[in-house]
Amino acid sequence: MTAIGKKAWLSLLVISFTCALLPLAKAGDEQAVIPIKAVVVTMFEHGESEGDRPGEFQFWVERFPLDQQLPFEMGQHPLRLSASGVLGICTGGGVTNATASIMALGLDPRFDLSAAYWVVAGIAGGDPIDLTIGSGAWARYVIDGDLAFEVDAREIPEDWPYGMIPLGAHAPAAPGDDVSQGWTVDTSSFMLNAGLADWAVATSTGVVLPTYPASRAFSKQFKGFAGALSEPGVMLGETLSASTYWHGERLSQWANDWVQVYATPKMNFMTSNMEDSGTLTALYRLARIGRVDVQRVMVLRTVSNYTQPPPGESAVWSATADYPDSGLPALESAYRYGAAVVQEIVENWSVYETTLPALESKAGP
Repeated sequence: MTAIGKKAWLSLLVISFTCALLPLAKAGDEQAVIPIKAVVVTMFEHGESEGDRPGEFQFWVERFPLDQQLPFEMGQHPLRLSASGVLGICTGGGVTNATASIMALGLDPRFDLSAAYWVVAGIAGGDPIDLTIGSGAWARYVIDGDLAFEVDAREIPEDWPYGMIPLGAHAPAAPGDDVSQGWTVDTSSFMLNAGLADWAVATSTGVVLPTYPASRAFSKQFKGFAGALSEPGVMLGETLSASTYWHGERLSQWANDWVQVYATPKMNFMTSNMEDSGTLTALYRLARIGRVDVQRVMVLRTVSNYTQPPPGESAVWSATADYPDSGLPALESAYRYGAAVVQEIVENWSVYETTLPALESKAGP
């Protein structure tokens, strides 16, 4: 046999051997896939995932617990997994980080996410009209606040309430206006499963929260704002997502109007966040290929601060002031309200794997 013939024969032997191993490798991969019951989505940490100052992820890691660490090169932080099949991710702050991290997780071949429930559990700015520090709102809609025309605040026409107008529009829109007449994009509004949101509120109602005197004292500055002066609790309320950390009375009015324009006039803006439109964009893309079920997505935001200043204070002071109690009331309620829902799913997985807790209203674009 010539040298060339020997090389060809050896190459053919290697190819044949590799092909013979492929079915075994595929079977091994399938056996290694981890079925996930729930994915907990958090957005930031101050340092490590345990043992230091807590961000949104740390209480889940330490208390639930999510005790197994898994590498996640495409993400900002390692993943964490519980023995009961709950997977935790910390996406990194901002819409772009959230989009990239959730897309990377959704395509990760290590996990079967097809029946997983998704619980976004993060802190937020809160509308003092509606709720107080430490309160939580489960959303029926996530509305994008970045996709807009913005006019320089020093040049806003006198008859405009603010400088934000819909893409393609010529003036601010009012609730009920048809904003589809101009040009727009299809990620301005995400309707979640309202029945599931109702169920999440019912499941987390009654959760006991710690008391924080400094936060209560801070909230008392908001005289005339029933929400800020109320006790912390959990409720339904829509969330506005924008990477810009905005603040002020006029922008709070804009957020209220914007939610009603892009959701329905019956919806109510309650919380501001910096990631959820990115998270929902990725989840909806993943649903196109059957990797996730958007009917199983829940979004919880808890109030760490307010979206506007108290009477007599400036927006600059309010936007740059330290969070009362260092944001702990919101971090605690994000974990406690969220964990009540996740624990219920895990404990009754034999039911919830195939039957959603409520599906009166379906999610949609």
